[in-house]
Amino acid sequence: MDKKTLVVGASPKPDRYSYEAVVRLKHHGHSVYAFGLQTAEIMGVPIHTEWPSEEFHTVTLYLNPMRQQEFYSKIIQLNPKRVIFNPGTENQQFMELLRKQGIEVEVACTLVMLSLGNY
Repeated sequence: MDKKTLVVGASPKPDRYSYEAVVRLKHHGHSVYAFGLQTAEIMGVPIHTEWPSEEFHTVTLYLNPMRQQEFYSKIIQLNPKRVIFNPGTENQQFMELLRKQGIEVEVACTLVMLSLGNY
């Protein structure tokens, strides 16, 4: 099942986990919108610098908690089913805000979830 995913903090550098997440999400058949600081491409998926206005099943974060603050309201307005906090992105304040809005919070690794088949 396609779980349309917004990758926040996408990087064109192949050694970054966000890069690998875009590649693996696409490989597993999920629609991906990569959002990052610079326009680039990851294996045919464009990295956008414009915030999306479409709907997403999942938002997966690759930003440290300080950098996340400017995106709190933007992510909440998208009203995704869930937000995944990858290792190093854990943020209790943001998690509480999401839960209050009825958005599922997962502290997990997108790459591990995909490899285990429980994405």
